[in-house]
Amino acid sequence: MDGQQAIREVYAASAARLVAQLFGVTADYAEAQDAVQEAFVRALARPGRFRQVENPEAWLRTVALNVARRRFRRRLWLDRLIRSGRLGRADRASPELSPDHVALVAALQRLPRAIRETVVLHHLGDLPVAEVAATLGCSVDAVKARLVRGRQALAGHVIESSGPGSTATVGGRTQRR
Repeated sequence: MDGQQAIREVYAASAARLVAQLFGVTADYAEAQDAVQEAFVRALARPGRFRQVENPEAWLRTVALNVARRRFRRRLWLDRLIRSGRLGRADRASPELSPDHVALVAALQRLPRAIRETVVLHHLGDLPVAEVAATLGCSVDAVKARLVRGRQALAGHVIESSGPGSTATVGGRTQRR
């Protein structure tokens, strides 16, 4: 099988999953799509080398996270320019999302970046702790500590934002409040 065919197969199998994970990190669906597409473009630039990667999805995830981080840093600079009055701000359109999804992403954005990335990769990306550690370049113990802190913070937010009679999804089960 040639390199481009291998990339097509990986794209079909994992692109949507990678976009969902990056959306959890960035809170911007278009940004998540762009970061994942950029990762695939980089794979297409060197298809022979991409075929040699041991875990293509993990490689793509790491590249997409790095792209999202770089774009975030650039956006900070742009925001500074806008605040200085030299540029005007353009409105961004967002896709139709369920209120629960919007609430989850909003809660995730309250977390520090490292904890947010860890929670998204483990819980939304369904990656084992060891793979999250490898992706983020930290120890397994650091991932476990971040997951504990992230769950505690998110649980506090879910309790705050849900009133009597509302429902919340906790541990895969819907619970009435």
